[in-house]
Amino acid sequence: MSVFVDRSTRVVIQGLSPTSQGLYHGLRNRAYGTNVVAGTNPKRGGEVIEGIPVYATVAEAVAETGANASFITVPPAGAPSAILEAAEAGVPFIVCITEFVPAKDEARVFATLRRDFPGSRLLGPNCPGIISAGQCNIGITSGDIALDGGPVGLVSRSGTVFYQAMYELTQKGIGQTTGVGIGGDPVPGTSFVDCLAAFEADPETRAVMMIGEIGGDAEEQAAEFIASEMSTPVVAYIVGVTAPPGRKMGHAGAIVSGSKGTAAAKIEALSRAGVTVAKSPTEAAEAMAEVVRGLP
Repeated sequence: MSVFVDRSTRVVIQGLSPTSQGLYHGLRNRAYGTNVVAGTNPKRGGEVIEGIPVYATVAEAVAETGANASFITVPPAGAPSAILEAAEAGVPFIVCITEFVPAKDEARVFATLRRDFPGSRLLGPNCPGIISAGQCNIGITSGDIALDGGPVGLVSRSGTVFYQAMYELTQKGIGQTTGVGIGGDPVPGTSFVDCLAAFEADPETRAVMMIGEIGGDAEEQAAEFIASEMSTPVVAYIVGVTAPPGRKMGHAGAIVSGSKGTAAAKIEALSRAGVTVAKSPTEAAEAMAEVVRGLP
Protein backbone atom coordinates (compact mmCIF):
# COMPACT_ATOMS: atom_id res chain seq x y z
CA MET A 1 0.00 0.00 0.00
CA SER A 2 1.00 3.64 0.19
CA VAL A 3 0.10 6.88 1.94
CA PHE A 4 -1.40 10.08 0.51
CA VAL A 5 -1.04 9.07 -3.19
CA ASP A 6 -1.25 5.86 -5.21
CA ARG A 7 -1.78 4.66 -8.77
CA SER A 8 -5.34 6.00 -8.78
CA THR A 9 -4.24 9.58 -8.00
CA ARG A 10 -5.13 12.05 -10.77
CA VAL A 11 -2.74 15.01 -11.00
CA VAL A 12 -3.25 18.54 -12.31
CA ILE A 13 -0.10 20.61 -12.95
CA GLN A 14 -0.67 24.24 -12.04
CA GLY A 15 1.08 26.84 -14.18
CA LEU A 16 1.62 24.59 -17.20
CA SER A 17 3.30 26.03 -20.29
CA PRO A 18 5.63 24.69 -23.00
CA THR A 19 8.68 26.04 -21.14
CA SER A 20 7.63 25.59 -17.52
CA GLN A 21 9.32 23.55 -14.83
CA GLY A 22 5.91 22.05 -14.22
CA LEU A 23 5.94 20.54 -17.71
CA TYR A 24 9.51 19.25 -17.37
CA HIS A 25 8.92 17.52 -14.06
CA GLY A 26 5.34 16.60 -14.91
CA LEU A 27 6.47 14.68 -17.98
CA ARG A 28 9.05 12.85 -15.87
CA ASN A 29 6.33 12.02 -13.37
CA ARG A 30 4.05 10.83 -16.17
CA ALA A 31 6.82 8.64 -17.59
CA TYR A 32 7.07 7.04 -14.14
CA GLY A 33 3.42 6.06 -14.38
CA THR A 34 1.75 8.96 -12.58
CA ASN A 35 -1.71 9.74 -13.92
CA VAL A 36 -1.25 13.35 -15.08
CA VAL A 37 -4.70 14.36 -16.29
CA ALA A 38 -4.59 18.15 -16.64
CA GLY A 39 -2.69 21.40 -16.47
CA THR A 40 -3.79 24.93 -15.68
CA ASN A 41 -2.81 28.29 -17.11
CA PRO A 42 -5.21 31.25 -17.30
CA LYS A 43 -3.65 32.29 -20.65
CA ARG A 44 -3.69 28.85 -22.25
CA GLY A 45 -7.07 27.37 -21.39
CA GLY A 46 -8.23 25.06 -24.19
CA GLU A 47 -4.75 24.15 -25.38
CA VAL A 48 -3.17 20.71 -25.23
CA ILE A 49 0.51 20.57 -24.29
CA GLU A 50 2.36 17.27 -24.71
CA GLY A 51 -0.95 15.48 -24.58
CA ILE A 52 -2.04 17.25 -21.39
CA PRO A 53 -5.28 19.26 -21.65
CA VAL A 54 -4.92 22.76 -20.18
CA TYR A 55 -7.68 24.60 -18.34
CA ALA A 56 -7.89 28.22 -17.27
CA THR A 57 -8.57 27.34 -13.62
CA VAL A 58 -8.08 24.46 -11.22
CA ALA A 59 -11.84 24.34 -10.64
CA GLU A 60 -12.38 23.67 -14.36
CA ALA A 61 -9.67 21.02 -14.39
CA VAL A 62 -11.20 19.25 -11.40
CA ALA A 63 -14.69 19.38 -12.89
CA GLU A 64 -13.55 18.02 -16.25
CA THR A 65 -10.95 15.43 -15.23
CA GLY A 66 -11.62 14.50 -11.61
CA ALA A 67 -8.12 15.61 -10.57
CA ASN A 68 -7.55 14.92 -6.86
CA ALA A 69 -3.94 16.10 -6.51
CA SER A 70 -2.11 19.19 -7.73
CA PHE A 71 1.53 19.85 -8.53
CA ILE A 72 2.72 23.45 -8.12
CA THR A 73 6.07 24.76 -9.41
CA VAL A 74 5.16 28.40 -9.97
CA PRO A 75 7.48 31.24 -8.78
CA PRO A 76 7.42 32.22 -5.08
CA ALA A 77 5.18 35.24 -5.58
CA GLY A 78 2.47 33.10 -7.15
CA ALA A 79 2.74 29.99 -5.00
CA PRO A 80 0.47 31.06 -2.10
CA SER A 81 -2.43 31.95 -4.42
CA ALA A 82 -1.88 28.74 -6.42
CA ILE A 83 -2.11 26.67 -3.24
CA LEU A 84 -5.29 28.39 -2.15
CA GLU A 85 -6.80 28.09 -5.64
CA ALA A 86 -6.29 24.32 -5.48
CA ALA A 87 -7.84 24.14 -2.02
CA GLU A 88 -10.81 26.24 -3.11
CA ALA A 89 -11.33 23.81 -6.00
CA GLY A 90 -11.53 20.96 -3.51
CA VAL A 91 -8.18 19.30 -4.31
CA PRO A 92 -7.39 17.07 -1.30
CA PHE A 93 -3.61 16.75 -1.84
CA ILE A 94 -1.47 19.69 -2.94
CA VAL A 95 2.26 19.41 -3.64
CA CYS A 96 4.25 22.66 -3.87
CA ILE A 97 7.98 22.37 -4.56
CA THR A 98 8.54 26.13 -4.93
CA GLU A 99 11.55 27.52 -3.03
CA PHE A 100 11.88 30.93 -1.36
CA VAL A 101 8.24 31.41 -0.40
CA PRO A 102 8.37 33.99 2.44
CA ALA A 103 7.74 32.50 5.87
CA LYS A 104 4.91 34.97 6.55
CA ASP A 105 3.14 33.76 3.39
CA GLU A 106 3.67 30.14 4.39
CA ALA A 107 2.17 30.84 7.80
CA ARG A 108 -0.82 32.66 6.28
CA VAL A 109 -1.52 29.86 3.80
CA PHE A 110 -1.11 27.18 6.46
CA ALA A 111 -3.55 28.97 8.78
CA THR A 112 -6.04 29.50 5.95
CA LEU A 113 -5.95 25.83 4.98
CA ARG A 114 -6.44 24.74 8.57
CA ARG A 115 -9.33 27.17 9.09
CA ASP A 116 -11.15 27.15 5.75
CA PHE A 117 -10.06 24.03 3.87
CA PRO A 118 -9.48 21.19 6.35
CA GLY A 119 -10.04 18.66 3.57
CA SER A 120 -6.93 19.80 1.69
CA ARG A 121 -3.42 18.71 2.67
CA LEU A 122 -0.39 20.72 1.53
CA LEU A 123 3.02 19.10 1.07
CA GLY A 124 5.74 21.75 1.01
CA PRO A 125 6.57 24.39 -0.05
CA ASN A 126 10.28 23.90 -0.81
CA CYS A 127 10.16 20.12 -0.86
CA PRO A 128 11.07 17.32 -3.27
CA GLY A 129 7.51 15.99 -3.26
CA ILE A 130 6.22 12.46 -2.78
CA ILE A 131 6.79 9.09 -4.39
CA SER A 132 4.77 5.95 -3.76
CA ALA A 133 7.17 3.46 -5.28
CA GLY A 134 5.87 1.88 -8.46
CA GLN A 135 2.61 3.81 -8.28
CA CYS A 136 2.83 7.60 -8.28
CA ASN A 137 5.53 10.28 -8.27
CA ILE A 138 4.67 13.96 -7.79
CA GLY A 139 7.68 16.25 -7.61
CA ILE A 140 11.36 16.11 -8.48
CA THR A 141 12.46 12.76 -7.04
CA SER A 142 14.05 10.42 -9.58
CA GLY A 143 11.91 7.31 -9.88
CA ASP A 144 15.04 5.29 -10.65
CA ILE A 145 16.13 5.28 -7.02
CA ALA A 146 12.87 3.95 -5.57
CA LEU A 147 12.18 0.24 -5.10
CA ASP A 148 8.57 -0.79 -4.76
CA GLY A 149 7.08 -3.49 -2.57
CA GLY A 150 7.75 -2.04 0.88
CA PRO A 151 8.00 -2.51 3.80
CA VAL A 152 9.69 0.82 4.64
CA GLY A 153 8.10 4.26 4.68
CA LEU A 154 10.44 7.24 4.42
CA VAL A 155 9.94 10.83 5.59
CA SER A 156 12.56 13.57 5.39
CA ARG A 157 13.08 17.28 5.93
CA SER A 158 16.24 17.23 3.82
CA GLY A 159 15.78 16.77 0.09
CA THR A 160 19.31 15.65 -0.71
CA VAL A 161 19.51 13.12 2.11
CA PHE A 162 16.00 11.96 1.19
CA TYR A 163 17.35 10.84 -2.18
CA GLN A 164 20.44 9.27 -0.64
CA ALA A 165 18.46 7.37 1.98
CA MET A 166 16.08 5.99 -0.64
CA TYR A 167 19.02 4.96 -2.82
CA GLU A 168 20.77 3.29 0.12
CA LEU A 169 17.63 1.28 0.92
CA THR A 170 17.20 0.27 -2.71
CA GLN A 171 20.83 -0.84 -2.95
CA LYS A 172 20.16 -3.18 -0.04
CA GLY A 173 17.07 -4.58 -1.72
CA ILE A 174 14.74 -2.92 0.79
CA GLY A 175 11.58 -1.67 -0.89
CA GLN A 176 9.65 1.44 0.04
CA THR A 177 5.93 2.04 0.36
CA THR A 178 5.97 5.84 0.16
CA GLY A 179 8.72 8.44 0.44
CA VAL A 180 7.59 11.87 1.62
CA GLY A 181 9.86 14.90 1.41
CA ILE A 182 8.22 17.39 3.75
CA GLY A 183 10.80 20.15 3.21
CA GLY A 184 12.71 22.13 5.76
CA ASP A 185 11.05 25.54 5.73
CA PRO A 186 9.80 26.97 9.04
CA VAL A 187 6.10 26.34 8.26
CA PRO A 188 5.70 23.07 6.33
CA GLY A 189 2.23 22.10 5.19
CA THR A 190 2.77 18.50 6.29
CA SER A 191 4.78 17.56 9.37
CA PHE A 192 6.72 14.56 10.59
CA VAL A 193 3.82 13.69 12.88
CA ASP A 194 1.35 13.78 9.98
CA CYS A 195 3.48 11.31 8.02
CA LEU A 196 4.27 9.09 11.00
CA ALA A 197 0.56 8.81 11.78
CA ALA A 198 -0.17 7.84 8.16
CA PHE A 199 2.59 5.23 8.15
CA GLU A 200 1.42 3.82 11.49
CA ALA A 201 -2.06 3.37 10.00
CA ASP A 202 -0.77 1.71 6.82
CA PRO A 203 -0.58 -2.09 7.24
CA GLU A 204 2.01 -2.42 4.47
CA THR A 205 4.43 0.05 6.07
CA ARG A 206 6.13 -2.04 8.73
CA ALA A 207 9.11 0.21 9.47
CA VAL A 208 9.86 3.91 9.02
CA MET A 209 13.04 5.81 8.22
CA MET A 210 12.97 9.42 9.37
CA ILE A 211 15.51 12.03 8.21
CA GLY A 212 15.60 15.11 10.41
CA GLU A 213 17.90 18.08 10.59
CA ILE A 214 18.94 20.88 12.88
CA GLY A 215 16.60 23.77 13.63
CA GLY A 216 13.12 23.97 15.11
CA ASP A 217 11.44 21.31 17.22
CA ALA A 218 9.78 19.10 14.60
CA GLU A 219 11.93 16.12 15.54
CA GLU A 220 11.17 16.54 19.23
CA GLN A 221 7.45 16.60 18.42
CA ALA A 222 7.95 13.48 16.33
CA ALA A 223 9.72 11.79 19.24
CA GLU A 224 6.75 12.46 21.53
CA PHE A 225 4.38 11.00 18.95
CA ILE A 226 6.56 7.93 18.40
CA ALA A 227 6.78 7.27 22.13
CA SER A 228 3.05 7.54 22.72
CA GLU A 229 1.38 6.44 19.49
CA MET A 230 3.63 4.22 17.36
CA SER A 231 4.28 0.50 17.39
CA THR A 232 6.06 0.61 14.02
CA PRO A 233 9.87 0.63 14.46
CA VAL A 234 11.64 3.85 13.44
CA VAL A 235 15.23 4.45 12.35
CA ALA A 236 16.39 8.07 12.18
CA TYR A 237 19.29 10.19 11.04
CA ILE A 238 19.75 13.87 11.93
CA VAL A 239 21.51 16.11 9.39
CA GLY A 240 23.81 18.84 10.71
CA VAL A 241 25.50 17.25 13.71
CA THR A 242 28.60 19.46 13.25
CA ALA A 243 26.72 22.73 12.68
CA PRO A 244 27.82 25.53 15.04
CA PRO A 245 25.19 27.53 16.98
CA GLY A 246 23.74 30.43 15.01
CA ARG A 247 24.81 29.03 11.66
CA LYS A 248 22.17 28.72 8.96
CA MET A 249 22.58 25.43 7.12
CA GLY A 250 20.90 25.13 3.74
CA HIS A 251 17.58 26.91 4.30
CA ALA A 252 15.51 28.93 6.70
CA GLY A 253 14.32 26.05 8.85
CA ALA A 254 17.78 24.66 9.58
CA ILE A 255 19.22 27.12 12.04
CA VAL A 256 20.43 26.51 15.58
CA SER A 257 19.90 29.12 18.29
CA GLY A 258 21.67 28.39 21.55
CA SER A 259 20.70 24.92 22.73
CA LYS A 260 17.43 24.96 20.79
CA GLY A 261 17.26 22.97 17.59
CA THR A 262 20.60 21.22 17.99
CA ALA A 263 21.26 17.79 16.58
CA ALA A 264 22.22 16.57 20.05
CA ALA A 265 18.84 17.56 21.51
CA LYS A 266 16.99 15.86 18.69
CA ILE A 267 19.06 12.68 18.92
CA GLU A 268 18.47 12.54 22.67
CA ALA A 269 14.70 12.98 22.30
CA LEU A 270 14.45 10.33 19.58
CA SER A 271 16.63 7.88 21.48
CA ARG A 272 14.44 8.27 24.58
CA ALA A 273 11.44 7.43 22.37
CA GLY A 274 13.02 4.13 21.37
CA VAL A 275 14.18 5.23 17.93
CA THR A 276 17.40 3.81 16.51
CA VAL A 277 19.44 6.91 15.63
CA ALA A 278 22.22 6.44 13.07
CA LYS A 279 25.30 8.59 12.44
CA SER A 280 25.03 8.64 8.63
CA PRO A 281 22.55 7.76 5.88
CA THR A 282 24.57 4.62 5.14
CA GLU A 283 24.46 3.57 8.79
CA ALA A 284 20.73 4.31 8.84
CA ALA A 285 20.19 1.96 5.90
CA GLU A 286 22.26 -0.71 7.62
CA ALA A 287 20.20 -0.29 10.79
CA MET A 288 17.01 -0.51 8.75
CA ALA A 289 18.23 -3.72 7.14
CA GLU A 290 18.56 -5.18 10.64
CA VAL A 291 15.07 -4.02 11.51
CA VAL A 292 13.59 -5.51 8.34
CA ARG A 293 15.34 -8.83 8.92
CA GLY A 294 13.75 -8.97 12.36
CA LEU A 295 10.20 -8.26 11.22
CA PRO A 296 7.76 -11.14 11.75
